[in-house]
Amino acid sequence: MASKPDKEIVTQQNVMDTVETEDEPDPWDVRINNTGCAVENSRLTDCFYETRDWRKCTTEMMNFQNCWKKNNNDVRTSMKDA
Repeated sequence: MASKPDKEIVTQQNVMDTVETEDEPDPWDVRINNTGCAVENSRLTDCFYETRDWRKCTTEMMNFQNCWKKNNNDVRTSMKDA
């Protein structure tokens, strides 16, 4: 029986390398990287992609929310006009 390949470990550097290797960085990636929570965002979206159920990603969601607050993104984004 073949073993499952190890999951790639997502790090801030992996995310930044992806953005820097493209000619023009994707605007979404730039915005996420500017929040300081790119790793947490990647883990959250990976969890949803794998499970297709947000309820199974509560740990990843809490980690993202904590990162978001720690980096004062809640204050920054609430000051902008939507």
